[in-house]
Amino acid sequence: MTQALSLDPRKTALVMIDLQHGIVGRSLAPHSGADVVARAKQLADTMRAKGAAIVWVRVLLNELRRAPADISTHAPDAPPAPAEASELVPGTGAQADDVIVSKRQWGAFYGTDLEQQLRRRGIETIVLGGIATNFGVESTARAAFDQGFNLVFVEDATSGLNGEMHSFNFEKLFPYMGHVRSTQQVIDALA
Repeated sequence: MTQALSLDPRKTALVMIDLQHGIVGRSLAPHSGADVVARAKQLADTMRAKGAAIVWVRVLLNELRRAPADISTHAPDAPPAPAEASELVPGTGAQADDVIVSKRQWGAFYGTDLEQQLRRRGIETIVLGGIATNFGVESTARAAFDQGFNLVFVEDATSGLNGEMHSFNFEKLFPYMGHVRSTQQVIDALA
């Protein structure tokens, strides 16, 4: 049974991961990049109007750590990504007062000022979504959890490289770390 959820916008931040040109156009599941962006904009517009902090995280694709691994996330002979690939898509509706965090790895906390930005604003709860579920979103969630932030995961404003990986996190991991809700349920929970 789902617990009732109430969010104080003054102590809540929306943190959306990697809604940028080089990522949202990829083949994703269960939600398309366009659908995730549209829901992120709906959340951001509503939460901003109620006084919540809005944070957009982007990965600098040409500076992303590429570790030796059994499965590579990047072809070794691929040319550098165009600069636009690391820029947020206009559909997010990002505003001048929103926080933009640039990262060089999967998670949004390590090597960035994200924690400082949140703590200075008195943020206790992070509403989290973006792309991809098992990479940037999960990595950010684990760090946020370890640092004592409350978490709300927005299932329909998050998508993965495949539906099975996405579903695993939303069914088997995220419910242990916080609350799993839909975009509308998050909007309804704003006090």
